[in-house]
Amino acid sequence: MAVLTPVELWVSDSPQAVELRKTLAEHWDTAALVISEGVMPQVHPSFVVALAFLQAKQDRRPPMKMFQTARGADGEAVARDFDALLKRGGGHTRFGYVLRELPLPEESLDFDRHHPDVASGRADLAGFGSLTTLRELYEAVPRVHLAGDSEWISKEELPGAVRLLGGRDILREGSIALPSDDSLWVTSPPRCLLQPGDLILRGIRGRHDRYGLIVAEVSEQDLPAAPAHTTIALRPRPSTTPQQIRLVAQFLRTPLADRLMGRSNIHLLMNRLMELPVPRPDDALTTALDDLDAARNRLETWAREADALLESAFTHKTAAQAREKIMDRGRGLRQRVEAATLLDDLGHTVRTRFPLPVAYRWRETEARMSAGEHQATYSAILETAEVLLCYTALLTLALAWEAGIPLGSTIAIREKLVGGRSGPGLGDWANVLMEAAGSRKLRALPHQHPVHAIRTLLADQDAADARERLTKRRNDDSHLRRLDPIDLPPAITEAFADLTLLVDRARFLADLPLWHVTETRWDNLTQSAQVRYRELTGDHPVVPTKTAVLTRNDLEPGSLYLRDSMHELYLLRPFLTGQVCRVCRAWSTFHADIVPGDVVQLKSLEHGHVLHQPAAAGHALSIVGLL
Repeated sequence: MAVLTPVELWVSDSPQAVELRKTLAEHWDTAALVISEGVMPQVHPSFVVALAFLQAKQDRRPPMKMFQTARGADGEAVARDFDALLKRGGGHTRFGYVLRELPLPEESLDFDRHHPDVASGRADLAGFGSLTTLRELYEAVPRVHLAGDSEWISKEELPGAVRLLGGRDILREGSIALPSDDSLWVTSPPRCLLQPGDLILRGIRGRHDRYGLIVAEVSEQDLPAAPAHTTIALRPRPSTTPQQIRLVAQFLRTPLADRLMGRSNIHLLMNRLMELPVPRPDDALTTALDDLDAARNRLETWAREADALLESAFTHKTAAQAREKIMDRGRGLRQRVEAATLLDDLGHTVRTRFPLPVAYRWRETEARMSAGEHQATYSAILETAEVLLCYTALLTLALAWEAGIPLGSTIAIREKLVGGRSGPGLGDWANVLMEAAGSRKLRALPHQHPVHAIRTLLADQDAADARERLTKRRNDDSHLRRLDPIDLPPAITEAFADLTLLVDRARFLADLPLWHVTETRWDNLTQSAQVRYRELTGDHPVVPTKTAVLTRNDLEPGSLYLRDSMHELYLLRPFLTGQVCRVCRAWSTFHADIVPGDVVQLKSLEHGHVLHQPAAAGHALSIVGLL
């Protein structure tokens, strides 16, 4: 049976529509639902109808075909697409999709809400940390209805009058329009008054407006005001954090939020809005949001200082005094901006914010390139690439071992260590990173775990291709298949471009500082430890010693640790250790290179110098599976 009805029968949340859908579901299965606008211009050009194809009820409900066309769509293309949809058992076409997980009869069959793309987007929201509903974070503010509350209508000049905010007062850019001659004023009861931090949304949207919900945050300058019935006002609950408020406001402005609400009704429905799934940021994202907010506030402070300095140009007694003040105070502002601008330079970021082993090698590469030493430059580029992959692979091994997750790529490294001839190379480190990128067990670790950032290093094809080219160049260079001097300049350009791509992918290292713990003092009364450490950030090992108070009593003086964005520390020994090099007398980081007989040979990441340790040092390597 085919039934042509207004679309509201299938998409409305009204009790009458819900009851009718439930009654139909007792006797019929909906095989297909075709929604179209403009097919009955005699009623109205924007009138939307639904053509439902019903089948006698079966023991098992068949998948439903959902199809929607817009006014003015090409008829032949629509017909071909509908034929294609009828033949599909899943997925979607240009105008429709197959709904395999059928909603309950009382649920709205809004086309957008059940679209596979929207379902995928909803599931992906959990990547922010977790999901909750808007009702858990906000409560609705009572609204003023112009018809039902007409006795409250007032004039601006009367005592107690507040501005009534309607849908048109909420601007798309996220602000509230200034009062105008058309603004309405009411004497609203306190329960309807808005407060700073409230969110206010347009209650009516255009049917073809696909840019997300129109929402603004109420500020002090917008008050006093009350929301009209053409808006929806939300107030954060006391337990809602500032980070959640910021994230929710941004999410509501996305097309995904709009489609999750459903596009079949031009009115925002309060109950549906309050049940809207919204992301709840985890600890790592919360910290990142705080950092972004702090950075924005700092930049705004600098801007205000610059404005104040410019405005003071003609407030001094003499022009000479004004000139001196502008030049003196302006110097500090200029230097701050220049320092911040340098962070856009990848080379500066690596030299000043990356961990010592990578930053040191990068600085050497830049120095060789500036001197025009072609062969030395080419070798430095390849060595820097190997150190980058070596360092990140060692971090991966340490983090995986700490999490109790074995990696098969350690077998090849172990065989080369005990072989006693040549230690692990660039290919072995790359294998560790590629295995980590595809490891389901590592993927299951908490979102804030630092291994997730490392797993992205070689995750995309561009980075994988760059790594392969550098590996081939490194192998050729190591096996004396060296380039002719005339071919070195273009080879340097290509190799440095590949290295730059990998280093750019490794920007996460700037947020994972390397700590060398030098001293710990545990206080049993306070259950805390005073830790002295050196943060090995930048291209020089001589750095100041800092102090931190931690609640851990298991930190090892002399060992290296990785600190993540949540300030958790991860032991890197024995994968990575640090000490003064006996060859160059510089403090360096070392990893196990080969184990010939009763000796463990360590190799420096910064200089390539080797040290020999007694066989007892191999016990720790055996514990973590490297021997």
